[in-house]
Amino acid sequence: MKILLTGCSGQVGWELARALLPLGEVIAVNRSQADLSDPDGLRRTVQKLNPDVIVNPAAYTAVDKAESERDLAFLINAEAPRVLAEEAAKNASLLIHYSTDYVFDGTKHAPYTEDDAVHPVNVYGQSKLAGEQAIQATGADHLILRTSWVYAARGQNFLKTILRLAAEREELNIVADQIGSPTWARLIAETTAHVLRQSLLERQQGGFSSGIYNLTSAGETSWHGFAQAIVEIARQQGTQPLKNRIINPIPTTDYPVPAKRPLNSRLSTNRLEQRFGLKMPTWDNALRLCMADMV
Repeated sequence: MKILLTGCSGQVGWELARALLPLGEVIAVNRSQADLSDPDGLRRTVQKLNPDVIVNPAAYTAVDKAESERDLAFLINAEAPRVLAEEAAKNASLLIHYSTDYVFDGTKHAPYTEDDAVHPVNVYGQSKLAGEQAIQATGADHLILRTSWVYAARGQNFLKTILRLAAEREELNIVADQIGSPTWARLIAETTAHVLRQSLLERQQGGFSSGIYNLTSAGETSWHGFAQAIVEIARQQGTQPLKNRIINPIPTTDYPVPAKRPLNSRLSTNRLEQRFGLKMPTWDNALRLCMADMV
């Protein structure tokens, strides 16, 4: 079996390149080999490789910059997934694509389910929703995995930023009224491998059904709580000097950015767990595993 993996140098892509290896031949491509901002070139690449499975973690993820680069965000997050899905439909391939909690407006007072009404409040969320809809319209066999607050031991993310700032500053101000579930890139990759394995079996047996599934860690916290946990674990590890003494909780209004963020980013994983026989780990346990891997 041949698996085409886009965005292999990204946080999730890097982990997927390893997690998918037991399932078949993984053709891992980066932006220079499969540029999602060049739909025609992307189509030619897929046609040349003719994969059995396409796994697409590549995306335009600069949330604030997207407000001024709307066309580019939609080209990468909506048009490119449509191309991948069209090619998957032509070849009876399976497409696994990743989306985001930002398809919701964050006003619900409970975790979002896959059936809740979508209403993105920024360009990034709008582009990712357009990608979901484009994939669904092709009729290709697909799984869309919505995740949130992704971090990893490599790349640029909240975990790495807090570790750097905690080593530089005694006091930090972190938003405390946005709630979600931090999700380790390795958890996304390993869950994807499990989901793909079962989906391939379902397709062989004629029982596969396409759909959208939420994929995050269990539990919830704020960005402030996430930052506190990061610093506390780093202090326990004792592997780097920390100047930080206090982390102040602040409201979103005290940290203005170009793109509006949803206050509630919690996603229910019940549907994923029930279909694929999974139990998602809590965000704090996954964080400890990730940070232990960094030592």
